[in-house]
Amino acid sequence: MTSQEFSRSTRVDALPRDGLELEIEANAEERAALAALNNLVEIGALSAKFRITKWRKGVHVTGEVVAKVTQNCVVSLEPFEEEILSTIDVRYLPEDAKRPEAESLEDLDAPDVMVDGRIDLGALAGEFLTLALDPYPRKPGAVFEGAQAERESPFAQLLKKGEEG
Repeated sequence: MTSQEFSRSTRVDALPRDGLELEIEANAEERAALAALNNLVEIGALSAKFRITKWRKGVHVTGEVVAKVTQNCVVSLEPFEEEILSTIDVRYLPEDAKRPEAESLEDLDAPDVMVDGRIDLGALAGEFLTLALDPYPRKPGAVFEGAQAERESPFAQLLKKGEEG
């Protein structure tokens, strides 16, 4: 994702002792760009809340993205609305900082890089929105034709054939 869709570059290298809390909201143009990027019919609302605290030589960003999206059902091709809630938990280090060695499986997720003491909270929100979207969205109640027969066990199908013949 490029920062062109939804960008909120934020200085994070000089945080207050207690950290920083921020809220951002995408405007109509930004939501339309993100909808096009994610093959959505529409994004009716998109906002994010962040808590940024000091971590090692960098920062730890936690928060959540909340969105109302309209997407097409893969079964019926009908548009339907869905609410998205995605939790954010990312660490950043300056470009020149030494990367910590992995001590556990949780440490394998390397910190992201902050450039010139800044991170783009809009791009981060857009990334977590994209990750939260179902790649095969299905409208509630939508069922493939013939799906019922596929769900029946082979034994049930044999029993039906025996009753018919």
